[in-house]
Amino acid sequence: MCGTTSILDIDGNAYNTVQIGTQCWMQSNLKVSKYWNGDNIPTGLSNSDWRYTTSGAYAIYNNDPVNDGLYGKLYNHYAVTDSRGLCPTGWHVPSDGEWNILVKYLDPNADTLCGNCWQSSTAGGALKSTATQPTPGGWLSPNTGATNSSGFTALPGGLRFLDGDFYSISNLGYWWSSSVSSGSDAWVRTLYDDLSPIYRTTNFRTYGFSVRCCRD
Repeated sequence: MCGTTSILDIDGNAYNTVQIGTQCWMQSNLKVSKYWNGDNIPTGLSNSDWRYTTSGAYAIYNNDPVNDGLYGKLYNHYAVTDSRGLCPTGWHVPSDGEWNILVKYLDPNADTLCGNCWQSSTAGGALKSTATQPTPGGWLSPNTGATNSSGFTALPGGLRFLDGDFYSISNLGYWWSSSVSSGSDAWVRTLYDDLSPIYRTTNFRTYGFSVRCCRD
């Protein structure tokens, strides 16, 4: 039952769950290092290899295992859409439409049609953890609007950029959807330390972002 049991990935990492409207979400970012069939997801890519790969890969922010434990791994979108699967059986990376359902539940006035826009002025705060630095994993102050009223507990895991460098831990969180917007881009949701809205945009599939799983 959602919210009362933990889900294990193929590496044995445990994830609490939370019911938000009609959806059941994992309550923390994905940490798995293998596809669900047991194949290893490539990692340790050089900056150049990261920029040009069109295969699934992940990175750990600054290659620091502490960040892996706090924020989970940063996956490129090719890993998200790999047919071998990132999420455990019965779970999947949510589509852009499923992210829209989440945002619309938190804010009935949210705009689910706009692109590269603020979807809702309040849903971001409802998703963000209320923890602030120096609490490990916390957002930079002021963590504007954060209530975590949804129980989603979004953390600011930053990103791995096109150039292979890491940016924005503690002040930005990015989450992939499974939905491709073009051959090179996919839909993303972004949260900010100093803003309460949630942003819907597209980014190159070679970026490294956080991933959440949603129950089938």
